[in-house]
Amino acid sequence: MIYRAIGLMSGSSLDGLDIAFVEFEENGGNWTYKMLRADCYEYTPEWTEKLKNATNLNALDYQLLHTAYGHYLGEMVNRFIENNQLHYKVSLIASHGHTTFHVPGKRMTAQLGDGAAIAATTHLPVVSDLRAMDVALGGQGAPIVPIGEKLLLNDYQYFLNIGGIANISFNSDSYIAFDICAANRVLNMLANDIGKDYDAGGEMARAGKLIAPLLEELNQLEYYKLPFPKSLANSFGIETVYPIVKKYNQPIDDLLRTYVEHIALQIKDAVRMDDNKKDNARLLITGGGALNNFLTERIQDLLKEENIEVVVPDTLLVNYKEAMIMALIGVLRWREEVNVLCSVTGASKNSIGGALWMDIAE
Repeated sequence: MIYRAIGLMSGSSLDGLDIAFVEFEENGGNWTYKMLRADCYEYTPEWTEKLKNATNLNALDYQLLHTAYGHYLGEMVNRFIENNQLHYKVSLIASHGHTTFHVPGKRMTAQLGDGAAIAATTHLPVVSDLRAMDVALGGQGAPIVPIGEKLLLNDYQYFLNIGGIANISFNSDSYIAFDICAANRVLNMLANDIGKDYDAGGEMARAGKLIAPLLEELNQLEYYKLPFPKSLANSFGIETVYPIVKKYNQPIDDLLRTYVEHIALQIKDAVRMDDNKKDNARLLITGGGALNNFLTERIQDLLKEENIEVVVPDTLLVNYKEAMIMALIGVLRWREEVNVLCSVTGASKNSIGGALWMDIAE
């Protein structure tokens, strides 16, 4: 069976909306994929501010933003379809939305982007609210991409995604995944302090000096002592980590250098939590952080000690892996098949996540 779907992903780093148009083929339980088109539509400064400040809104204004952002997502999908001449070729849209509140301990998670608004704007079936069912079942609701890694990218033992938050998956008998630490969100905030959008290639960090007391304080944060499954909200990087880094009042290059080292060390510690680690394992890095050359070099250096080969794939997969997997999650929801794994999230059972919205043709 062949499915052609669009996946939408807006990450915590707020660098834009990722859109991937993917063809999936299922044959006897085996899945293959072709990423046919992909693009990232950068947010305007106005949308960046709206999403960044969403958690400070009152209830009514938050719901109005939820609806407005849904229509915006639909407009961006229509633009993508027009730009790539995909009229009548898309059968389904799966939208992750933009995470605002994430409190799985109280069985609540919230992503902006009303699925009904997307469906009304595009006139296509839409799957949204992908994490909600898992959280309702007592899970962390994150990470949810491991189902796609398991079905589409089974040649690797580890999957590391470095976005606003870094997360990892262990491809073992019982699939395990968890959030590691805040990543690009903190690095980008530091770069923003000197008027840059981000540290291109990690070159500022490369030029910096390590601040040992800061590194030690970061490594002692309580979250790192928790067992998995576990997940992080965007607020961890913004409200917990960034203030710790900034209080050292050191040059930005030095702060970036130290935080890069912190990320790499936490990734190494995360891999060490795998009780089934094999010799000559391979780790796939995707997400915006895979383009930070200095960060990937530090990860490679540290994981050599663990006898793990680090692989950075082609740019298309680096940038759009999560959007691609959102599309798959939507297809699985359409087929009424499991698309969130309880071994990853800690929920009471596997689930079929996502709300389905359809604008019926007249």
